[in-house]
Amino acid sequence: MRKHSLTLAGHRTSVSLEPAFWQAFQNCAEREELSVNALAERIDAARLREGQHNLNLSAAIRLHVLQDLQAQLRAVSD
Repeated sequence: MRKHSLTLAGHRTSVSLEPAFWQAFQNCAEREELSVNALAERIDAARLREGQHNLNLSAAIRLHVLQDLQAQLRAVSD
């Protein structure tokens, strides 16, 4: 587990992610043509919009990575 610094809406924060999740998160950002900060901001906004205030940003990023990988698998199997 490693801490990574991010800037969301002009505010510094950090997330703790395993190296494999951080790499997959970076890959997601690249595929979506976003910076990791922009993707984290999008994930955080969705988390709050959906009322998932008890879910921290690190967990929300992990879930996003999982959903992204699942979507890639579905696309390959179709």
